[in-house]
Amino acid sequence: MRVAIVTESFLPTLNGVTTSVCRILDCLRVAGHQALVVCPGPAPASYAGFEVHTVMGVTVRQFRVGLPSYDLERVLRDFRPDVVHAASPFGLGARGLAAARNLRIPAVAIYQTDMPSYLRQHGGPAAGFVERAAWRWIRHMHTLADLTLVPSSQTLQELSAHGVPRTALWRRGVDTVLFDPARRYDPAVQDLRELLAPHDETIVGYVGRLAPEKEVHRLAEVADLPGVSLCVVGDGPSRAALERQLPRASFLGYRSGLPLAQAYAALDVFAHTGTKETFGQTLQEAMAAGLPVVAPAAGGPLDIVRPGVTGLLFDPDHPGTLRQAVGGLVADPAMRTRMGEAARSRVADRSWSSLVDELVAYYASVIAPSWATPAPAA
Repeated sequence: MRVAIVTESFLPTLNGVTTSVCRILDCLRVAGHQALVVCPGPAPASYAGFEVHTVMGVTVRQFRVGLPSYDLERVLRDFRPDVVHAASPFGLGARGLAAARNLRIPAVAIYQTDMPSYLRQHGGPAAGFVERAAWRWIRHMHTLADLTLVPSSQTLQELSAHGVPRTALWRRGVDTVLFDPARRYDPAVQDLRELLAPHDETIVGYVGRLAPEKEVHRLAEVADLPGVSLCVVGDGPSRAALERQLPRASFLGYRSGLPLAQAYAALDVFAHTGTKETFGQTLQEAMAAGLPVVAPAAGGPLDIVRPGVTGLLFDPDHPGTLRQAVGGLVADPAMRTRMGEAARSRVADRSWSSLVDELVAYYASVIAPSWATPAPAA
């Protein structure tokens, strides 16, 4: 199969979209497929042996944003893909979907970022208007796709309510080799635990981007819990404000790969704060590392966390419920152990290779009808 991936984000920018695209490309290579990446520049010339074609981009709030390019038809025509994969489309991805429609190439869109909520949060007095406009654009854009894949049942319902057609559920994989409970006993992890909890405190941690939409300020509820050491892993525009708001917390900055796995392994409890997550990849990583997770009862975490089994859900509309949930786990080491083991078991079979096998089956489902029925004109 020949797959053209048009992505709003790629290396060297590191975020959930980039990570998903890279893991997909890794698995496509192993399975013997061919791929092309179209993304904002600058970017590496190739990845996993696949060509990377860059378009002009601009930086907005530390994000690299690709500008819609009318060169996409030529790029796709030269590559001759069987399917176009639009990763979290909004600007560049929308242009990719339009180009695929013009060239009668089947297209699959991956809905991954809750852009309407993000724009509403930063929209100021026009927030409501901006959010409604974003949904109109998303509905129009995804109508160009033969299929839109979403990461959680909550998101599936939300897109259906806003009139987005032809949707299906496709979750995300997790690296259960990198994120492993056994890593807790590595000497480097033991050293990190001693640094974070010199008096044998229970280490409660958050991993993710430090930005307003992640609502990390909620951690103030647990910062002064007796016997707790709070750890924040990640970076972003809110870091300075959060360091002032959480003066007793340890901020480890951005980590990836092995250092990230070691950070997870050093924790006792994972606390997630954002209420607008379409999925919640860091929850899966924490669960793979054998941690009980606490997350808001909203969005993607509703699909990931089994309350009372792999972790706890708190009501984000009622202050103090995050503190209550984390406090219960801090007070009961046996419950932490039991939930951590159950969390690991729950994600043990969610390898990226199995999830990409599902994705390729979705590709095939939109490719096969196209052989018999011409796509409608743009």
